[in-house]
Amino acid sequence: MKEIAFREALREAMQEEMRRDDKVFLMGEEVAEYQGAYKVSQGMLEEFGEKRVIDTPIAELGFTGIAVGAAQNGLRPIVEYMTWNFANLALDQILNTASKMLAMSGGQVGCPIVFRGPNGSAGQLGAQHSTAYESMYANIPGLKVISVSNPYDAKGLLKSAIRDNDPVIFMESEVMYGDKGLIPEEEYLIPIGKAKVAREGTDVTIVSFNKMMKVALGAADELAKENISAEVIDLRTIRPLDWHTIMESVKKTNRLVIVEEQWPFASISSEIAYRIQKEGFDYLDAPVRRITSLDAPMHYAPNLVAAYLPDIPRTVNLVKEVMYLKK
Repeated sequence: MKEIAFREALREAMQEEMRRDDKVFLMGEEVAEYQGAYKVSQGMLEEFGEKRVIDTPIAELGFTGIAVGAAQNGLRPIVEYMTWNFANLALDQILNTASKMLAMSGGQVGCPIVFRGPNGSAGQLGAQHSTAYESMYANIPGLKVISVSNPYDAKGLLKSAIRDNDPVIFMESEVMYGDKGLIPEEEYLIPIGKAKVAREGTDVTIVSFNKMMKVALGAADELAKENISAEVIDLRTIRPLDWHTIMESVKKTNRLVIVEEQWPFASISSEIAYRIQKEGFDYLDAPVRRITSLDAPMHYAPNLVAAYLPDIPRTVNLVKEVMYLKK
C-alpha cells in the first residue's frame, strides 16, 4: 500500500487508462499548460502530448459537444470541468445527446465518456459556485453517477468509469483534493453500483457520500462516546444505487438517517427514504430521517455557510431522535 493525495489518485487513474488505451484522452479548462486548475492533471501534458491532453476555451457547451461527438465516433474522452456549477452550460449536450444517444439510435451509437470535476460547496464561494448536482444528474436515465469520498475509491471508480461504455458523471470536491489515503501499489478497479460499509454498527444506519462522509463518520465517532453504535454506508455510486447494501443494514439496525449536501426537494435522500419505507417498512423502528442543505441558495457569509451545510452536531441530534433519546 502507498499513501497518496486525492488529486494524485485521480491522476494515476487517468494515466493508467491512457497508457492502456490510446483512445482515451483528457480535455477541459486549464488541464494542459497550467497542469490542471487543482493540479489533478499535473505532468500529463508532458507524458501524453497536446493531442491527448487538450486545453479548451471557457466554453463548456462547445467543448462538451466536441467530446460527445468524439465518444460517438470511437474515442473515450474524459472531460474536466473547473466546477460542476460551470457545467450547467453543457447540460444540453449531457442531457439531450450523451444520455439519450444509445436509446435514440436503437443501440447502434454509444457514448463512452466521463464528465468529471469538483461539485458542491467549498467554503465562501457564493451562491453560483456552491451547488451540489448529484440528484439532478441522477434523475437522468442513460447516465451513471459516481460521487466519491476518498483517494482509494476515487482511483478505482474513475478507472471503471473510463472503461464503461455509458456516459458517466464523476463528482469530486475541491476541499478533498489534498486529502490523503492508502491505495494498493498494484492496479485495481471498483465496480460501479456498489456501496461500501465504511463503519460497522448495530444501532442506526447513517448513509452518505462525497465530502458529507466526513460528517457521517464524525457523527459516528461522537455517538460512540455515548455507546451508540452507528453503521455508516458510503454510497459511492448514486446511479445505479446499491439498494441491497442499504436494506441489509436497515434490517440489522432498524433505523436510518441520511446525510447529503443536496437541496431537500426531490433529493437522493427523498428517493432512499421512499424506497426503504416501501420495501423495508417492517424493519423500521423509527421514521427515516435526513439532514440536507437548506432549501435556499448558499450565501457568502461564514455564519450562513455554516448554517446551510449539514454538520456533525445536527447529525448526532437526528440520530438521537430516531433512537428516541431526545425528549
